[in-house]
Amino acid sequence: MSRLDHVAISTEDYARSLAFYEAALAPLGMKTHMKFEGEEGNVAGIGSDSPFLWIGDGGKLSGGRVHIAFTADKRADVDAFYAAAIAAGGRDNGPPGLRPHYHATYYAAFVYDPDGHNIEAVCHAPE
Repeated sequence: MSRLDHVAISTEDYARSLAFYEAALAPLGMKTHMKFEGEEGNVAGIGSDSPFLWIGDGGKLSGGRVHIAFTADKRADVDAFYAAAIAAGGRDNGPPGLRPHYHATYYAAFVYDPDGHNIEAVCHAPE
């Protein structure tokens, strides 16, 4: 069985991006589990039970963006993610709502993080 193990993204401003992700992902039950600081830079691991999203200070990506979607258990969690992300400095890329072009119960919200990456929270459950 294959599954996603982890994702790592590089940031232009490590402290600002880490603060954004800690605030935006808290409503989804995620927190920082590990931090490494050293000669090669700063890295933090965020997740629910264990880290799977790694934020590093390697500089802003050039030539493209990353899209990361996080599963939410309830639509209210999507709403809370969106509010927290916007309050933490994210920019709107699609407010909470149904996206029936994906499927009938696809409820999601999209924000751009401080580096312009497209971050999504999605609930697939009917409510």
